[in-house]
Amino acid sequence: MTKVAFPGQRDTLAGLTAGSARSLLFTVLGVMTWPVGGSVRTATLVQILDGLGIEEQTARQAIARAAASDWIVPERRGREVSWSLSARLVAIFRDGVARVSSVSDPYAEWDGRWLAVLVTIPHELRASRRPLYAGLTWAGFGDPAPGVWVTPHTERAPEVAALVAQLGLREHAIAVAGTVESIGMSPEEVVARGWDLEEPRQRYHAVEEMLDHLDPRSPEQVLLAHVRAMNAWQEFPRFDPQLPEALLPNWIGRRVSQRMEELSSRWTAIVHARYRDLEGADPPRKLRPGH
Repeated sequence: MTKVAFPGQRDTLAGLTAGSARSLLFTVLGVMTWPVGGSVRTATLVQILDGLGIEEQTARQAIARAAASDWIVPERRGREVSWSLSARLVAIFRDGVARVSSVSDPYAEWDGRWLAVLVTIPHELRASRRPLYAGLTWAGFGDPAPGVWVTPHTERAPEVAALVAQLGLREHAIAVAGTVESIGMSPEEVVARGWDLEEPRQRYHAVEEMLDHLDPRSPEQVLLAHVRAMNAWQEFPRFDPQLPEALLPNWIGRRVSQRMEELSSRWTAIVHARYRDLEGADPPRKLRPGH
């Protein structure tokens, strides 16, 4: 995991994941612009990204690419350009926040049922293999046997149905929901073969160690630390299958995610207030994390 090195007294942020300009912009829009509402000036986005170590040209390129990807919509106000969130991005945030927040859920009431999906990808649709596997992984599926994908999250069947239909694989897929019988693998064996949990465990240990040394004091430090922390948090569902307590007791992912929730609750009001200050500043001021 790459560590971030900021110039000057930015040690309270050092060690948090160094996200790309694109991922940091996504996080800024999600934790500030979306909750606060309204639009955001180019100058404000550039300011915040600059405080996170992103050069101005790179920041402006990330903003332009975000517009090209239908994340944000421009609004010209005199010589300034502000950006509103597209309906597409709002929908992504709505779904994503729920998924990220669920990482800390112990899923203690699991009924023992699994959702199994078997997909045979024909040669003419081979390009769908990668997005299918990525979508199933995001939904928390593991593959304990070739061509067999399973998850204890049976409630995600509609999500998988939409993915399969979007990729044109409906007539090549079979889905079954039920318990694991004693004919084959035990639930413990399904977990052991379906998911490689060592890498996620190491990533969580690294994040937990970073959080232990995080102590922002000024509003600027809090704002930048919050973006960094939330940028790391939003990646958790990509590598954590969110298995229930019955299958994976005392999982470090739930503990680290709960700490993230506590930090977010403690910092959000400060971050939003500082963000409004930045939006109202004329001319824009550089963030100074050490103050």
